[in-house]
Amino acid sequence: MNALTGIIPESLANSSSLQVLWLMSNNLTGELPDALFNTSSLIDIILQQNNLVGSMPTVTATSPPIQYLDLRNNYISGKIPSSIGNLSSLIDLRLSENSLFGSIPDSLGHIATLQILDMNVNNLSGLVPPSLFNMSLLTFLSIGNNSLVGSLPSNIGYTLPNIQALILSTNKFDGPIPASLAKAYNLRMLYLYNNSLTGSIPFFGSLPNLEELDLQYNKLDAENWGFLSSLTNCTRLTDLILAGNNLQGNLPSSIGKLSDSLELLWLRENKISGPIPQEIGNLKSLRSLYMDYNQITGNIPPTIGNLDTLVYLSFAQNRLSGQIPDTVGNLVQLSYLHLDGNNISGSIPASIGRCDQLQILNLAHNTLDGSIPSKILQISSLSQELDLSHNYLSGAVPVEVGSLINLNKLSMSNNRLSGNIPSTLGQCAVLEYLEMQHNFIVGSIPQTFANLVSLKKIDISHNNLSGKIPEFFTSLSTLQVLNVSFNNFDGAVPRGGVFDNAGAVSVEGNGDLCTTKIQTEGILFCSTPVGRKEKHKSLALVLGIVIPTVVLGILVLLCVAIIYGRKRMQEKPHLQETSEHMKISYEDIVRATDRFSSLNLIGSGSFGVVYKGSLSRQEDQVAIKIFNLDVYGADRSFIAECEALRNARHRNLVKIITSCSSMDSTGKDFKALVFQYMPNGNLEMWLHPKVTEHGKRYTLTLSRRIKISLDVAFGLDYLHNQCASPLIHCDLKPSNILLDLDMTAHVTDFGLARFMLTTSNAYQDRSASLACLKGSIGYIPPGEIKHMCGITTTYV
Repeated sequence: MNALTGIIPESLANSSSLQVLWLMSNNLTGELPDALFNTSSLIDIILQQNNLVGSMPTVTATSPPIQYLDLRNNYISGKIPSSIGNLSSLIDLRLSENSLFGSIPDSLGHIATLQILDMNVNNLSGLVPPSLFNMSLLTFLSIGNNSLVGSLPSNIGYTLPNIQALILSTNKFDGPIPASLAKAYNLRMLYLYNNSLTGSIPFFGSLPNLEELDLQYNKLDAENWGFLSSLTNCTRLTDLILAGNNLQGNLPSSIGKLSDSLELLWLRENKISGPIPQEIGNLKSLRSLYMDYNQITGNIPPTIGNLDTLVYLSFAQNRLSGQIPDTVGNLVQLSYLHLDGNNISGSIPASIGRCDQLQILNLAHNTLDGSIPSKILQISSLSQELDLSHNYLSGAVPVEVGSLINLNKLSMSNNRLSGNIPSTLGQCAVLEYLEMQHNFIVGSIPQTFANLVSLKKIDISHNNLSGKIPEFFTSLSTLQVLNVSFNNFDGAVPRGGVFDNAGAVSVEGNGDLCTTKIQTEGILFCSTPVGRKEKHKSLALVLGIVIPTVVLGILVLLCVAIIYGRKRMQEKPHLQETSEHMKISYEDIVRATDRFSSLNLIGSGSFGVVYKGSLSRQEDQVAIKIFNLDVYGADRSFIAECEALRNARHRNLVKIITSCSSMDSTGKDFKALVFQYMPNGNLEMWLHPKVTEHGKRYTLTLSRRIKISLDVAFGLDYLHNQCASPLIHCDLKPSNILLDLDMTAHVTDFGLARFMLTTSNAYQDRSASLACLKGSIGYIPPGEIKHMCGITTTYV
């Protein structure tokens, strides 16, 4: 442990009385002298942690007296010479953390005196010589972090009777874990992680001295979790690491009977299901509990608060529900808390504020609601991450956020937060990542953000922020990404700094922004301030005249068209269809849809799906609506639609061709309606166009929109005023308006339609049935909403 340099003098091996040579932790270089391995006097050669290179020398002497040879942490390369077996007195051989390659020589396994063999972290490959697993005096065998292959001998627990530490991790071993290892009664440490071992985990309950069991990242399973119950006999167990396997089923309550000394319990990245046992709270020495990336359900048990020594806790990426128990606040030593990616609801308990050692708090991707507790924002130890994103949190961001002076990343995106951005946020001087996008935040960007000199990324897009984009962003030298898009910012986009980096800044969706550079992202080029002001005045004057005139003209046209339509219908009544509806069977529909091929699927709804098809007795294509009778209300929807369309005939109502009420091939009820096929889809896809597979987009001109409005008005006028019993559609929306080849509109989907009865008593009876809202949010008839509020109304 000095600063010696240079090579090791070969003359050191020539002394007839020198027995111990310790040169560890220096800066020695060069190759190993051959004489050291062929000495007649040296017993201890300790050369670890130097900069030695070259290969291991060949042992030519007969039985040199070397007992301890330590070459760890050097740069020795090449193969291990088979002549190493000539060191017949060797007790301790340590070659770890070098660059040795090739296979392990069989001669090593014939050194009868060897007790410690460490070749960890090299590039060794091939099969392990069987002789290595037959060394009866071996207490420590470490050959991990190599590329060794093969299966472990089934009798290894008998042939290594004195083994205390067996480290075979990070290799390419396959096959099962030998059950005989449960007979190696002296075993304290078993590391088999990062291999391809298969089968069940043996019962290790017979190992009274077992302290560390690491089997993570293999392909192991658990048969009834019996191995876990057997481990309750291992009273010295401190580490149980089973992550990244194929463990399935519910955790048994016996988990709470594991050793009182257990500190590490890792079950992450398995397929564990069911609830977390309440008995988990008995493991009061736990410091690290990882159960993330499983399929665990139920609530977080309140007994988790008993684990007051926990430092690491993760239940992330499961299917947990319910609320976060207040007892989490008892975990005052907690540094890392991950509950993200579940379905946890309710408010964030303020008791978490007592966990004043937290460095990471991640509650993202849940269904948490309510406001953000100010106590959480006062945990000054939060230094790595606070992630509350993708929840339903509301209210303003508390001003206490300025207490997070050590925080690196703050994410509150995709919530329902409102109010202003607190100016105190500018006190978080080491903040690098700030994400507040997709909220309802208002106001301007605080000037205190100029103090965020470490900021690398800020995303405040999709809010209601306004004002000017501050110039100080140009002076934040570390800023790499700035997203202020889809707000209400105005004025000129600043120049310089991050704004000169193409693609680093997003400003689209701010209608009053302008740029003094090349026009991009739909942002206008800035004109002079006077010109802009005058232009806005002129534009306001023109719009103030034009818009009312256009609206008035459209209303006049609608009124004239409705009056003309009524007169035309009264002069020429609609002819009733005299022919009977064709009769079709379930088999006819199967053939028409090509066995319900996904290629013919054209839509889906609450009560079923719609296919395009061709019937043998129908020249044109048809649309076939198949009801999913397993969905509550589907059967009533079928009946309602039949009742509504039975006597309704109008050019702006969808034409029903026939119906089918039968049984499918399994004997279950089957119901379907057959309509005229509308090749131009529904109005929704035209109002909100998407790029088609041919790169084209749907577009609607103003005249076409007026015509469609008239078509819908004609259809509703017929339903309300010309049917024998007035009919209310109850779910009129763009997706329920279909367009034929000539872009004529047809009202469809009468599954929620209701007849208006004329007598007062009958109407009252009908109104009494409106106990719950029916229809699509945003399109529910006003009369129905008023009824829910206790307001008397009539349908118009």
